[in-house]
Order: sequence, then structure tokens, then C-alpha cells
Amino acid sequence: MATGPRYKVAFRRRREGKTDYHQRLKLIVSKKPRLVVRKTLNQIIAQVIIAKPDGDYVLASATSKDLTKDFDYKGATKNTSAAYLTGMLAGFRALEAGVEEAVLDAGLATNRKGSRVYAALKGAIDAGLEIPCDEEIFPSDERIRGEHVAGNSESSFSEYEKRGLKASDLPAHFDEVKNKITSEFEGE
Repeated sequence: MATGPRYKVAFRRRREGKTDYHQRLKLIVSKKPRLVVRKTLNQIIAQVIIAKPDGDYVLASATSKDLTKDFDYKGATKNTSAAYLTGMLAGFRALEAGVEEAVLDAGLATNRKGSRVYAALKGAIDAGLEIPCDEEIFPSDERIRGEHVAGNSESSFSEYEKRGLKASDLPAHFDEVKNKITSEFEGE
């Protein structure tokens, strides 16, 4: 480890590889709420957060586990379809909280065209949030609906079958859950 009078120890979260403070500063300086999308091993988390001097405040949040609890979603909670629906749910909840625009905070996630982070972003935009982005980064509508999974339905998808859903029925189930979410928030 380096020593000496000019050596400056980096912040703990930077040393652990959890926070990019240069990127965070740019997002906070914009003075807009951030749509924070994070992936875990089992779920997708989308939150709308504002930064204040005494800490960050969550205005609205949604996880892909909310889809299974509240909207009877039977698909996987970590795939592209779940990311889109989670982003849409977070977008509707943010609109209820009075947030109309935001910027995307993808954190340390790899920036790849068509990734689950961008599927969640598309869901939030489709819900009505104003978020600046390029339309080319979104995954295709077929991938969001899960048609690539339905196309491979001859192989074994035991996780779907455990939940009572055939892989070939995923696109129809996706549309059903999407309609439930939109009707709950737009039907008020």
C-alpha cells in the first residue's frame, strides 16, 4: 500500500468498488431525481431517489418480487420481462409521488445495449416518466415480452413450470400482468 504525505485514501465504497463518485456527482448536479436500477441475483430493483445534503431519499420504489406478490406474475423475477414490468411499476409509483422527470442511474452495471437496466428504463418511460435517452439502447419488444423464451419451449424450463406457467405462455402472461399494472394506476 502506498504511503507518504501526498497519499490520499479513497472512500470506503470506492475501495470496495460499490460507488463511482465521479458519476454520482454528475447525476446529483443535474438536480433531477434519479431512476436507480440495480440487479441482484434474484430480482430487479428500481427506485426514484432524490439527493439531499443529509442523505438520499427514496420517493418511489418497486422490485420484481412486488410483481409476484401484487400482480400474480409467474415468470422469472430476474429476466428482461420482469425488469420492464418493474420499471413500469416504479414509473407509475413515481408519477403518483409527483415526479415527472428523472435521469437514469445504472450504477456500476455494464453499459450494454438491450440489457435489463434499459428494459427497466423503457418500462419507466412507458409509464410516463420523462427520462432522456436514446431509443436504440432498448431491448426489442419481442425480447421484453419473452418471445425468445417461448421460442425455446421444447427445452425444459422447470422454474416456470414450478410456478404454474408454461414457457410458451410467457408472452401472453406478460401482457396480462402489464394490463393489470396499467389498469391499477390509470383506472383511478
